[in-house]
Amino acid sequence: MNFEGQAALITGAGRGIGKTIALKLAVSGADTILVDMSPEMDDVRKEIEGMNRKCLTFQVDVTDLEAIYAMVNNIIEELGEIHILVNNAGITQDNLFMRMKPEQWSKVIDVNLNGVFNVTKAVIRSMVKQRYGKIINISSVVGFSGNPGQVNYSSTKSALVGFTKSLAREVGTRGVTVNAVAPGFIDTAMTQALNESQQEAILQQIPLGRMGDAGDIANAVAFLASKEASYITGTVLHVNGGMY
Repeated sequence: MNFEGQAALITGAGRGIGKTIALKLAVSGADTILVDMSPEMDDVRKEIEGMNRKCLTFQVDVTDLEAIYAMVNNIIEELGEIHILVNNAGITQDNLFMRMKPEQWSKVIDVNLNGVFNVTKAVIRSMVKQRYGKIINISSVVGFSGNPGQVNYSSTKSALVGFTKSLAREVGTRGVTVNAVAPGFIDTAMTQALNESQQEAILQQIPLGRMGDAGDIANAVAFLASKEASYITGTVLHVNGGMY
């Protein structure tokens, strides 16, 4: 999988899965555009530039459509084209549904779902015009299995599947593929914050007996972004150790 001469935009690229995806695409030859609200993004940029790859960074909120359009215009002026889009930015605001506040519901919907709409909307026209593009949306196993305390988060991750499949049918004739990756439980800061009994309960659900790491997701994204996956679109690739 070689991405020489291609530009990849990754949202939520400052840490965790998004950071690892950005590094994977960069080491495979891509110039990268990192979008995040976290200053940690600068450390990722330095690491990528150390590979002699171009790397642009934008501290932009994915819920701000006007700012997203301005960002994409800047990217196209600087790099010419965007070939790969990875919609990874997302948040959690967990609570049992009976206790969930309307703002907890709205904020998660706004970032995790409306944010994907905004970034994809700003990028899709140039992809269609160049008759080439790879869009990969990061869903989640809980979008399929459900999870107590995550009605808001699970709803967004389920919705991304419908978004992926419908958009794939619209833009396939223009050479643009749209797929999703649905991670299971991945060893990140979020899961490391769980106590020992919570982690053990998770491991009992996973036939492979371990959590995944961010590299497992990055490898799946890189495959779907590659020419080797040119006949795959509208598909969800589950990376969860067999738990679902």
